[in-house]
Amino acid sequence: MIESLLSYFTHIFSFNQNSPLLFTQFYFWAFFALVFAVFSLIHNKFFLRNSFLFFVSLFFYYKTSGSYVLILIFTVLLNYYIARAIHLFDKKFFRLFFLFWGVALNLFTLSYFKYSYFFLDLLHKTLGVELQIYNFFAAGTNYFFKTHSLVDQIILPVGISFFTFQAISYIVDVYRKIVLPVNRLLDFGFYLTFFPQLVAGPIVRANKFIPQLYKKSVLPRRTFGLAIFWILNGLAKKIIMSDYLATNFVDRVFETPLLFTGFENLLALFAYSLQVYADFSGYTDIAIGVALLMGFHLPQNFNSPYKAINPAGFWRRWHMSLSTWLRDYLYIPLGGNRRASVGTFFWIAIISLVAIILSGSFLIAFILAAFFIGLSIYAYFNSKDRRSITTQMNNMTTMLLGGLWHGASWNFMIWGGLNGAGMILHRLWVRFPTTLRAFIMFVITAACLIINKYSFHPLLSIIGVWSGIILIGIYLGLLYSLFSKKKIQWIFTVWNVFLTFVFITFTRLFFRSGSNLDPVEANETAWETATNMIRQIGSPWSLKTLPNMIMEYKNIILVFALGMLIHWLPDRFKRLYRYYFASAPLVLQMFFTIIAIFIIYQFMSADSQPFIYFQF
Repeated sequence: MIESLLSYFTHIFSFNQNSPLLFTQFYFWAFFALVFAVFSLIHNKFFLRNSFLFFVSLFFYYKTSGSYVLILIFTVLLNYYIARAIHLFDKKFFRLFFLFWGVALNLFTLSYFKYSYFFLDLLHKTLGVELQIYNFFAAGTNYFFKTHSLVDQIILPVGISFFTFQAISYIVDVYRKIVLPVNRLLDFGFYLTFFPQLVAGPIVRANKFIPQLYKKSVLPRRTFGLAIFWILNGLAKKIIMSDYLATNFVDRVFETPLLFTGFENLLALFAYSLQVYADFSGYTDIAIGVALLMGFHLPQNFNSPYKAINPAGFWRRWHMSLSTWLRDYLYIPLGGNRRASVGTFFWIAIISLVAIILSGSFLIAFILAAFFIGLSIYAYFNSKDRRSITTQMNNMTTMLLGGLWHGASWNFMIWGGLNGAGMILHRLWVRFPTTLRAFIMFVITAACLIINKYSFHPLLSIIGVWSGIILIGIYLGLLYSLFSKKKIQWIFTVWNVFLTFVFITFTRLFFRSGSNLDPVEANETAWETATNMIRQIGSPWSLKTLPNMIMEYKNIILVFALGMLIHWLPDRFKRLYRYYFASAPLVLQMFFTIIAIFIIYQFMSADSQPFIYFQF
């Protein structure tokens, strides 16, 4: 009996890398029930409450990442004392000194775990020096704790990018005197490690969350209902949409794209666009709901991003906490929409060098050099457009570094670059008169058709179809304007939402291709996967078999269509049904909750799928 109990508690309090603590597991909700029960007894004793939640959050991270909890503790200690030191001194030199070392140590820790393979690959390609990975952290834990972790590979700690960026924003805001440093270490530890948002965001700003550390935790009747709604909404997104699409279709196609037709590859690409949204926003919804039950408010991280009418609008709606972080701590310091700074040219040079080395192509070197030299000459002699050009350079730099934040591989740079290029080209595109747009699309479509006639290439086929669709849309608009001067706004919005969604979806080809891969093989495998999918999608389709394939994948198409329809519902309607659920009698809420859990349970697979953004 005693041995059984000891075995049971050992299992509960030990780390199992094959079974991390996930929102979609029963064990998490049992864990949260115990946490909430204790929290309810001490919720208005600020220091006791904050300390309890700090240690609970450390335990949560331990159950997710094992000994890497020591990295989290190091980050807490480092940034707490750095912020105190910045605040202690009045002279700018000392404040800058401590800020520099705070940011540098945070980035060094992140870079060691996330970019070591990347830097060693660059070193090998540039200087021919071949060094082997050595995990000093694993060696240290093996020595002190008598463990047997591998020292010849580096595994990325879960959520390190999120809590590192949150820590950097804190010390920068203390330096800027936007916030005062937190007085008590345990209070600060709670802010940085709050378990609902610890491993996948949202990235919480100190000026928004720290005041909540010293407020009474209240849970009004309607807030309770809203919290339950967000939790159920997030679980439904994750399990019914994301996991179902991934396990039943998307993962199989991306693993072996050549075994599937062009239609199946295209469907997988669009299904993944919904999958990654449902997965990430589902996590955020659950995190917001769990935090709300304890009286804490987390920031909105998604605002129906697939309703965006242009690429810039998409990034104002997608992963909003990261987008605003990049804006406030990277884009604006680079010069924003005012000017180009030394940092702009420094990062452009570094990113260009990385792109040249990773590709190993003199052609890319020549194109990049010609582009930036030409752009600089044009900006120098055209003062009227200089500000616009430097703004776009800062935009592109921010997006490329945002791509590298997601992963140290070629495919993430391409993904970030495509998003940056989309934002820049859209800003230029809207300045063109409609007739010029039609002419450009006609030339591109015709050129692709003519070249493919003599030397077929799948990518040109895709570009030709895409430009042809845009061309048809432009000509229909011109035709309508001949008979009516009244602009129908909703048609314009629907058309631009469609174009933006398709563009964002195709950029995800490079995002998904390198995800879930070992850093050693990420570049080669990601490029091969992306190339094979383009080959399949761009090759001629057999229209005779299309109806049969649609019927074969009717469930996938149905889940995708249902998910997109819900996503595109008017915001006012969504707020209305959230309000009705939150305001409903408790008995009715319990009834709908039981029904929702029953439906969600039907879609659960045997193995819980980890959240996609855990790897970042």
